[in-house]
Amino acid sequence: MTDDFALHERLEADTAFISDLPLTRVLLMRDVRYPWLILVPRRPGAVDLDSLAQDDLRDLFLEARLASLALKRLFTPDRINVGALGNMVTQLHLHVIARFEDDDAWPGPVWGAHPALPYDAATLGERLHQLRAALTH
Repeated sequence: MTDDFALHERLEADTAFISDLPLTRVLLMRDVRYPWLILVPRRPGAVDLDSLAQDDLRDLFLEARLASLALKRLFTPDRINVGALGNMVTQLHLHVIARFEDDDAWPGPVWGAHPALPYDAATLGERLHQLRAALTH
């Protein structure tokens, strides 16, 4: 990776660090309602999928698959939503979200449905620990 990588300030404010995979920084969205991961390729200047080299694009989707499988093992969701939106944060990032038919936003998208409901410190620590372990196995 390059030393020029910097996380967008909005992502920095809205998420908690989980770990770095070979290509992406893996973050947890600070909304206790949803097991919601964000994968940010550590490639300076990447804004859209076509900003990535072919090998990086392949690796991004392999890491998204790893994140999806970890969420499935931990939370047994009804669906996994994966999306890349860049309307508010121009830095390329991929949302990987465990969805449940009884969650607060179902069946619509999670973004913009409600203001984020923050984790308390203990729950956040436990969730980060679970996700770190799940992403390494």
